[in-house]
Amino acid sequence: MSTERHPAQPQSPLCFRTTDLDVARAQVTKTFAEHQMSVGDRSTLECRLDLAPSGRLTLARLGYGTDVTILGPPMRSVYHVNLPISGTSTVQQGGSTRASRAGRTGVAMGPSDPVTMWWSPDGVQYAIKLPRDLLEAQVAKLTGRPVDGSIRFALEFDLTASPGQALGATVGFLYAELTRPGGLAALPAVRHELESALMTQLLMTVPSQISAELLRGRPARTRRSKIREVMEYIEEHPGRELSTADLAALAGISERTLQAGFRDVAGMSPRAYVRGVRLDRVHLELGSGAPGSVTDIAARWGFFHPGRFAQQYRSRFGVLPSDTARTARPPE
Repeated sequence: MSTERHPAQPQSPLCFRTTDLDVARAQVTKTFAEHQMSVGDRSTLECRLDLAPSGRLTLARLGYGTDVTILGPPMRSVYHVNLPISGTSTVQQGGSTRASRAGRTGVAMGPSDPVTMWWSPDGVQYAIKLPRDLLEAQVAKLTGRPVDGSIRFALEFDLTASPGQALGATVGFLYAELTRPGGLAALPAVRHELESALMTQLLMTVPSQISAELLRGRPARTRRSKIREVMEYIEEHPGRELSTADLAALAGISERTLQAGFRDVAGMSPRAYVRGVRLDRVHLELGSGAPGSVTDIAARWGFFHPGRFAQQYRSRFGVLPSDTARTARPPE
């Protein structure tokens, strides 16, 4: 057996290799989600997990070198998408069973149902984990309203038509740049924009109950579109003073209408949305190894209460800010 230990959220490419089934399951669980795994022949297992240092998404190349069966409970807080690079796989979720093949079809798994997967021995896939709140906030920005329940993706989607080809090319480009020394991993702001573009492209490519609405494009300037414009303004200017009164004036509506509109479109208050965007900026700075202590960086983005900030950060990213900072900075 050979295996390498790496932090849960690396800021440099992770190259994990093992021939031990239990070690493989533990690392893939740590990277993606809790699951059980069995293989046809343990002697041929060669797990290869290459994880790109993305800021908000989890993007990896994964293969096992043998036929493998994976059983997972509902993922609850994430969506998961697989794009085969080689080989085939079969996925079962929500009463549907679909096969995917390299260059032909991918699979998109929702958060609410258990999943079963079977991979061929030559199967290697791009595996993408997308936090549910992040992807659904992207939907709200594109459509001007929150998702009703969750995004109900078709389990299988086409990779041969132009949208699927473009999605595959974008995933491959982002992975290559994130793993290239001096690539996009060193440019958090650019990486952030490409992650958003990837989410939009995914939403446009994989059929779902919101596909028609997404394809219709930007609606007329209704209250919802005004709220979406304010959301975009917040993301573009997170460091500015952004009071509720200022944001309402920007949209040309009352504070009460702004509050109601944000709860309708984003599912949260304007203040909570601003906080989330600023937490993302702290996460980007900590993940890029920016100079300064965690406290200094947090204060730069308006977080002056260390205990409350740490709690909010952990709620959004699943780790403490000190963990992100520690993995980004090489040991002295």
